[in-house]
Amino acid sequence: MKTTSQLTFVFLLLLLISCNENTKKITNINDYVGYLEATDEEVLQLVKEDFNFWEKKLEKEPNQFPYLAKAAASQSAIFNKTGNIDALIKAETYLVKANKATNYNNAGYLRALSRNYVSQHRFKEALLLLIKAEDNGEGLKGTQKMLFDVHLELGNYDAAKTYLERIKKTNDFDYLIRLSKWSDHRGNLDAAIKYMEQAKTIGERANLAATKQWVYTNLADYYGHAGRIETSYNHYLKALELDPNGAYAKKGIAWIVYSYEKKPDEALRILNEITKTYNAPDYNLLKAEIAEFNGNIVLKEEQLKLYATEVKNSFYGDMYNKYNALLYAESEKDTEKALEIAYVEIKNRPTPQSYDLLAWSLYNHGEVKEAMEVIEQHVVGKTSEPDVLFHVAKIYKANGEIKKANALKKELLESVFELGPIMEKEIKNI
Repeated sequence: MKTTSQLTFVFLLLLLISCNENTKKITNINDYVGYLEATDEEVLQLVKEDFNFWEKKLEKEPNQFPYLAKAAASQSAIFNKTGNIDALIKAETYLVKANKATNYNNAGYLRALSRNYVSQHRFKEALLLLIKAEDNGEGLKGTQKMLFDVHLELGNYDAAKTYLERIKKTNDFDYLIRLSKWSDHRGNLDAAIKYMEQAKTIGERANLAATKQWVYTNLADYYGHAGRIETSYNHYLKALELDPNGAYAKKGIAWIVYSYEKKPDEALRILNEITKTYNAPDYNLLKAEIAEFNGNIVLKEEQLKLYATEVKNSFYGDMYNKYNALLYAESEKDTEKALEIAYVEIKNRPTPQSYDLLAWSLYNHGEVKEAMEVIEQHVVGKTSEPDVLFHVAKIYKANGEIKKANALKKELLESVFELGPIMEKEIKNI
């Protein structure tokens, strides 16, 4: 006959097994394996043929600026499909030519170049183009929607709110997705989900594949933030049904497999399949993180070196400043470099996230009091991003504000899925 202590132990063991099993029932390889084997070759070939068509037209009629916009659109599509930065820069070249040809007086071309600059994180330049487009007046609502987007990126929150009011239309897809973004910025995740779900209904009614795919992946992200992991997973799958080659949705599934299910080998397998056809430096960083969790230091260092090599490409400009600053900040010999980048980011876009980079760099540079001043003036109460709150908690602790640090620690433990299992250990040590 079992003793009470033995029965208690058996019960706890069964409970632990049950909990572990629950975390393993979200994903199923059979759900997504077909998408991993999908290739973009046919679609990519069509896009390249489209580009070649317009390029030949330009050779015959170089003064036909509409051809420039068409060629730019093809290059932008190649960038979206492959992550190839060269294509984004080529698109910019064509769009600059189109705008020069029209004396920067075509609102559509101004918006197109602005979108390109947003992709390059050249937000201030994007804003100047949109101001020109607004003065032009053509397609004004489209310009105002983009002005909201860019002001939000730049941290011009009063201006962003003003433009949100100008485009207000309760049953409009474009308004609802921006209201959702605004709600997320304000830290109201429930409202962000509600408005994105309303946009989803409109998108499904319109039945445009690209629109539905976009809204499914954005909802999947929000559901993940809210701890609704299975719903998040299902929405990534819905996006892949529409575009079997969607790298972003596959990356989302890889994160669930890694962060929620703690299956690093499978997560790496998914990422390796993605990067056969789609390449961006941040994928190397994610592989490095998973390799570290897996105890594979050789792979981690290999991926970090690949990342460092890739971001040396001058075409990336400031696109990877955040990642570079974080890597330098946590390398004892490179904290000065981190500080330099942080100041550049504040100049480019003075958001709470940029000031967080500065505070974190100062903290790692040994200037904990200065870091505290930065977070209290520019960060605390202005963002609810978990990675930022982690830095704030560490800075509080370093300055002896243990009560404040512990209050954030509790909140951070609820955001472990977003931050990842490596961060979980660090949070517990706050």
